[in-house]
Amino acid sequence: MSNDMTTWFGTGPQQAAPARAAAAHLLQCVEERLRSFLAAERQTWAAVDEHAVVPVDALSQLIASGGKRIRPAFCITGYLAAGGAIGEQADDDGIVAAAAAVEMLHISALIHDDVVDDSSRRRGQPTVHTRHIDQHTARHWQGEARRFGEGVAILVGDLALVYSSQLMSAAPRSAIASWDTLRSEVMIGQYMDLAAAAEFSVDPRLSRLIAVIKSGRYSIHRPLVVGAAAAGRPDLAPAFEEYGEAVGEAFQLRDDLLDAFGDTADTGKPAGLDFAQHKMTLLLGWAMQRDDRIHAMITQGGHTPEQVRRRLLETGVPADVEAHIAALVERGCKAIADAPIDQQWRAELTDMAHKVAYRTT
Repeated sequence: MSNDMTTWFGTGPQQAAPARAAAAHLLQCVEERLRSFLAAERQTWAAVDEHAVVPVDALSQLIASGGKRIRPAFCITGYLAAGGAIGEQADDDGIVAAAAAVEMLHISALIHDDVVDDSSRRRGQPTVHTRHIDQHTARHWQGEARRFGEGVAILVGDLALVYSSQLMSAAPRSAIASWDTLRSEVMIGQYMDLAAAAEFSVDPRLSRLIAVIKSGRYSIHRPLVVGAAAAGRPDLAPAFEEYGEAVGEAFQLRDDLLDAFGDTADTGKPAGLDFAQHKMTLLLGWAMQRDDRIHAMITQGGHTPEQVRRRLLETGVPADVEAHIAALVERGCKAIADAPIDQQWRAELTDMAHKVAYRTT
């Protein structure tokens, strides 16, 4: 898995080239901020003890492993669409710090999510808890290897959460309210997802609500609003909310389809994890409404992921989810069609909506 900045700002109409260049530059600055911040932290803790650098190294490895950088990309776009400055003034405005904070929060959520989901791979590499379980086992340390690995991952994820706040401290005060809401939504959304998986009851309404809270707001809506707030444009919040929640739900639905039908070599994480963890996605909710045998196939065992996939395809639900994604993208693009922003940013946000909704990784 690589981190290619051109995924977001490297292609498109020639007239948008200056805007894309500004956005790409800021996204590269975010990358540099993340890496330099962690390098400084490592240097500080290396002077204390060799053990103290382990959590920092775990975060550095995850940053270096790549990722789509969706959240900082939308944060930067919200800022520039709102008329934010470019060049050195942008850094003075704190947008680089804000976007880096959003990504560091995401890193925290990924590490904790991998523990909750018992996922062994992330971005093509062993997850933090898996790596430390293996280390504990190989070195014949005291205690239970699983508890050690998961304990390390919880602490590393917590450290990322602390670091995200430190990074955000350099952002404009006007962005803090949306940032605080974003953080609480991540935690509440994760809990709702966990509880729905345990209950595993068919409730498409709840599945959609979780998709909006856990992904739509956190991935796209709030980062856009944080960026606009950093540029002093709170008036853009309603349009960005409508766009962000619609496109964010489309993003989550694509994630659900990739989990069910994607290739691990492309996604960098195990396929069929939602099935194994009984995640009540909209895909599964709709499918179980049409075929109650799918519930037994997932909960009672004895069926391979491939058998479940075939059954899902037979219900016709994946095609319905694709149609729903298309409707959400249309809704999102319509929401910013009349927003008080320059046309080049309406075009950019339209392009980004299609990229997140129709991605293959």
